[in-house]
Amino acid sequence: MTNTVSAPTIHPNGGRVVVAVSRPDFAADASVGQLWTIPLSGGCPRRLTRGFRDGSPRFSPDGEVLAFIRSRPGKAPQLHIVDGSGGEPQVITDRLLGVEGFDWSPDGRAICFSSREPEEGRYGTVEGVGAAAEDPRLITGWHYQANGLGYVTDRRSQLFVVDVPAVDAEPVVEPAGRAAKSRSSDDPSSAVPAPRQLTTEDADHDAPRWSTDGATILFTASLHEDADSDLRADIFAIPANGGSPRQLSGLSSGARFSAMAGTQSADGRWLYYVAADMGPTGTDFLAAQYGVWVAPMDEPAHARRLSDALTADFTENGDRLITYGTDGVLAIDRYRGGTRVMAFSPHEEPRILAAGHFVATALDCAADAVVACYSDPTSFGDVAVVAGGELERRSDFSAAFRAEAGVIPVQEFSTKAGDGYPVHGWVLLPQGPGPHPVLLNIHGGPFAQYGWGLFDEAQVYAAAGYAVLMCNPRGSAGYGYDHGRSIREAMGTVDFHDVMSFLEGALAAYSGLDGERLGVMGGSYGGYLTAWTISQDHRFKAAIVERGFLDPETFTGTSDIGWFFSSEYTGSDPDKVQAQSPMAQVAKVRTPTLVIHSEQDLRCPLEQGQRYYTALRRNGVDAEMLIFPGENHELSRTGTPHHRKQRFEHILRWWNTHLPVQAVQTAQTPR
Repeated sequence: MTNTVSAPTIHPNGGRVVVAVSRPDFAADASVGQLWTIPLSGGCPRRLTRGFRDGSPRFSPDGEVLAFIRSRPGKAPQLHIVDGSGGEPQVITDRLLGVEGFDWSPDGRAICFSSREPEEGRYGTVEGVGAAAEDPRLITGWHYQANGLGYVTDRRSQLFVVDVPAVDAEPVVEPAGRAAKSRSSDDPSSAVPAPRQLTTEDADHDAPRWSTDGATILFTASLHEDADSDLRADIFAIPANGGSPRQLSGLSSGARFSAMAGTQSADGRWLYYVAADMGPTGTDFLAAQYGVWVAPMDEPAHARRLSDALTADFTENGDRLITYGTDGVLAIDRYRGGTRVMAFSPHEEPRILAAGHFVATALDCAADAVVACYSDPTSFGDVAVVAGGELERRSDFSAAFRAEAGVIPVQEFSTKAGDGYPVHGWVLLPQGPGPHPVLLNIHGGPFAQYGWGLFDEAQVYAAAGYAVLMCNPRGSAGYGYDHGRSIREAMGTVDFHDVMSFLEGALAAYSGLDGERLGVMGGSYGGYLTAWTISQDHRFKAAIVERGFLDPETFTGTSDIGWFFSSEYTGSDPDKVQAQSPMAQVAKVRTPTLVIHSEQDLRCPLEQGQRYYTALRRNGVDAEMLIFPGENHELSRTGTPHHRKQRFEHILRWWNTHLPVQAVQTAQTPR
């Protein structure tokens, strides 16, 4: 059972933490989950709620009330509250398109939340008018769709404030029968309190965070004049009782910053946020090292970067930084396949609170206790206390998985590319005698990383008898600015050489690997580099190209990020673009290839896979195409359980056909 955990919330007294624990459920064909409470000083975790999918828990400032977002099948997720020690939850929103994020006011009397506000006539605002009967959309800008959402310009995310009722108040009962018939149209009584809308601008307003004094609410948005043509975003503050937003970030220079995670220090004196420079064009996102910035709250233009611009990357802190002490914050740095928990202060050098073979995903802090949610080589997701430079585990939500399926250990391995550049990664060796057939896995991104967290993909393939190789070639995150930037207008060059060098290095180092039986696979950018690899090297018995970025030219006109992504990575010179395009090289492919794609993928649209598959077939290559209905770019991560299971079944069928497992005794340790 692959349990994962949400961001934690520590009770203000520091004695316990609450997290949402989620898992795929085949009976529901959905991800389900509940809230769990975990003692920090000893004791067993216990389930706190019993909803279909409960998530995003957050204690009120006094710890008396716990707010969270609950989803039900076929219903939009709504904000709920419950007594901090447990009980019957109470719904406090009834938003048509649901609630996305929220934060408590310092006095605990109100909650600010973000929710998408649909245009009249769309998304069920008019009874009887379904999606197919809506008015046409007139598109005038670049950014009008998003993977997993669809169209976005007609349902902007706005901010609302709702007063929080007492959890022990008499429940409001909806009138029925005669009472309902005689009810006045202006009767304010309702089972759900009415929220007050704070923002109305034609832009998404995200990551609400209340100021320390409760007077204003911080949020992230793109409110500048040419917002549709760049990637700039800023931190704003708006009065909690309504008014005009005031810009707080991006004031100190003419740079076009992409800022997020606006947070005020506990003493109210300092503004923190995470930001990266998008360059003169405003779209130069490539390998952007998001850094931690600080400015005096009363002089926000005097901002300065606290983290190193070339080596540290805080991209994963998109929603919030965590207040720490009176004037500091906590943040998570991606580093060499793992993460570092970092503490920042306006007056000191950044400090590493914990680092090691783990991937921290979220933090919280209260009463001098720092808690991290993380994954490591034996856990998909657990809770730990940060102490003494390490993580001290307080839960074990992967115990059932280890007992039932077992965990195949990962072995760290490094080698050098032909030009001497170091290539870092991991090897998984299956149980039993070898030599084992080898699967070279390539991650997406490109600015992402394989890491130390327990990875279901690798475990499935290794359990089936395949040795799995995973590395972070040039272009990946976690190894600094130059490493990530090195494939700009050079895709399919040093990144290709790095993954091939890692393969060859592992074959030389591990006698248990069969160099004559090789497969290669990857998704998104990994699909790109897989398609590129089989056009350049014909040693592989088969390949799997999943949700691939395969033709930069058509990607530009169809992908939700196509208007900037291709030009930043492959450039805009037609000849250079063609020189980096797998579609332009497809005639060289001879390797049997399975193309996997999803119908609702707006990141790498279905046409990318369809055209590539068709070209393979025209050229006489043994090819199949597997298309998943109702899924988007995140199929392998958040798709329905049955689709994810079917995906694995087809992948293993393909490998069993073209790369069958054979048992031959040999050693399995590095030479």
